[in-house]
Amino acid sequence: MRRKSKLWQGMGLTMLAGMLLLAGCGNKGNTEASGSPSSSSNPPSAPSESLQKVTLVLDWTPNTNHTGLYVARDQGLWKKHGLDVEIILPPEAGASALVANGTADFGVGAQESMILAREQGLPLVSIAPIIQHNTSGFASPVDKNIKEPKDFEGKSYGGWGSPAEQAVIESIMNVQKADVGKVNFVSAGTADFFTAVKKGIDFEWIFYGWTGIEAELRKEPVNMVYLTDYSKQLDYYTPLLLTNEKLIKEKPDVVRAFLAGASEGYNYAIDHPDAAADVLIKAVPELNVELVKASQNWLSPKYKDDAPRWGEQKREVWSGYGDWLTENSLMKKQLNYDDMFTTEFLPQ
Repeated sequence: MRRKSKLWQGMGLTMLAGMLLLAGCGNKGNTEASGSPSSSSNPPSAPSESLQKVTLVLDWTPNTNHTGLYVARDQGLWKKHGLDVEIILPPEAGASALVANGTADFGVGAQESMILAREQGLPLVSIAPIIQHNTSGFASPVDKNIKEPKDFEGKSYGGWGSPAEQAVIESIMNVQKADVGKVNFVSAGTADFFTAVKKGIDFEWIFYGWTGIEAELRKEPVNMVYLTDYSKQLDYYTPLLLTNEKLIKEKPDVVRAFLAGASEGYNYAIDHPDAAADVLIKAVPELNVELVKASQNWLSPKYKDDAPRWGEQKREVWSGYGDWLTENSLMKKQLNYDDMFTTEFLPQ
């Protein structure tokens, strides 16, 4: 999971919108190799000839955000609900374009890009957040002594040129009456976090659950400035599962079955992080085993967190972040947030 793509797909807001709208209907991305189902512990499933085939496109390369999905696939949980789910890797524009035009049935996305897509008229609907709270923040090596937003002054931020980056940094610096004009914004290019901070960059935007855990394992500890510590509006859903309005209208039973399996997969990962990590490692053996295990143990409690059930979402989270986008001139249209998400298909 690289820094640039996991947060904003490595693009500015306007650039992402254009790519979403121009994505070709025939591009399904690279097919992810299927993992072997577990043996006798599998629940009974429907005969293969009666299964409904659906596609799920990821937001980036497989990582612990996706563990529940691989559990649902490889332990036969979706098959139990009548689905044969193919997991595919995303094209450059991410999952949203493929889901919006019906090339893929479901996708992994994020609230920040989905609201933008809705502003552009794409008929996307969030059906469940994978993680309840935003676990991203600004990371820096401990020797940089960056412990809070005001410490960004006089430092170099490595980014990818999205207007949202400066807006986010400015908004949390404003909480401490610090001056974003004293931050040096530079392009990090394709360098990962560990390379960038050795080449003059002081801090970057990461998800702690992957890059932060990797830093621990590498014995290169980081300080984190989490967005949620300074702004409730920035506690948005990232990542989340999405589909399109047409599938909801025409095949609601498929959406319900998909979420039933996904819910069971993530609840398994919540209760059995080590075993769930093993499922992901078996399905994607090129992953770093130590990193997956450590990341999974850190992330599993955060899938559900303080929600009454996995996949719960609230209107106030959608409107709060939408208001933030409007206040920071990143969104111009007034949108109906009730059209953007639904909890109708979650298991009770």
